[in-house]
Amino acid sequence: MNPKIQIPQLFIIGFLVLMIGIAIHLEIPMGWIISDALVRLVMNGVLVLSLMPMLRAGVGINFGLPIGVVAGLLGLCISVNLRLKGIMGLSGAMVFSFPIALVLGRGYAAILNRVKGREEITATFVGFSFIPLMNFFWATAPFSNPGMLWPIGGKGLRPVIGLKSYFAKALNNLWMVQVGELKIPIGLLLFFALLCLLMVLFFRTNFGRAMTAVGENAQFARLSGIDVGHVRTWAIILSTLVAALGICVYAQSYGFLELYDAPLMMAFPAASAILVGGSCGRHTRMGHVVVGTFLFQTTYLISGPIANEMMLPEVAEIFRMMITNGIILYALLYEGGKNNGSV
Repeated sequence: MNPKIQIPQLFIIGFLVLMIGIAIHLEIPMGWIISDALVRLVMNGVLVLSLMPMLRAGVGINFGLPIGVVAGLLGLCISVNLRLKGIMGLSGAMVFSFPIALVLGRGYAAILNRVKGREEITATFVGFSFIPLMNFFWATAPFSNPGMLWPIGGKGLRPVIGLKSYFAKALNNLWMVQVGELKIPIGLLLFFALLCLLMVLFFRTNFGRAMTAVGENAQFARLSGIDVGHVRTWAIILSTLVAALGICVYAQSYGFLELYDAPLMMAFPAASAILVGGSCGRHTRMGHVVVGTFLFQTTYLISGPIANEMMLPEVAEIFRMMITNGIILYALLYEGGKNNGSV
């Protein structure tokens, strides 16, 4: 849980402290920033957590994350179509998404197991191919809730479906504690802590250790009697299952359900966060997930208001993207240079 802090993380932490100092100087409310940072930690953290099984099994970064996201979106749509509300609605969405994620994850694993050594590039194209395929489904999906359908014609799902009448922020507002301007989402944080604990405990089981062994040395694991293909398959399925949970948490925090091309690029912020956290592939730890998500999302969060105060609003988003992507590039260059022996 305590990853070794390296130069990129020290640089990012220093940069974040600098921006916090600027925010205080500009009198930007810190209570709001901390509250939003805690929500974003969990809102995005579950998606980042879903990358861990595949990384530990040596399959690489799950750039096919949209497959798990689609499974979660289907679960959410079923729950909304049944008009389930509150925590029951969110729980129902998670339950509905599980069998879908299991089936999609199994098919996804069958593809990746045929391209060993080229999993990351294959996963990227699988995700990019799957989303247009699903667009046909969203346009013809047999749902009946009028709040989900196009108002003209009454067929096909809308690109954005509001969750306010169902379970928007159901988990965020669970056991919410407010201290002055600071809002602490206890229920949301406990849910994320529970998922992280379950993941840690899983990797301490015999099967979890076998998964780590496959990631460390697949040939040695095979000679030790481990079914490498079976372990890799379940690592991919587990990653897909957690991604489905992640989009359920993300959507209820956001308050909206986004379909069609919205999941297309969701793998990249998650991959960026785990890289920023110091992930070294198969040596990924839980601390890389938590620290990386917090640093990446908080940097992204705080750079917007600062840019709005210090320059034209039209330039703020460009400035924010330059900062966040520059940090990611630095982390990647440092890791690449270290692997090549130049650092």
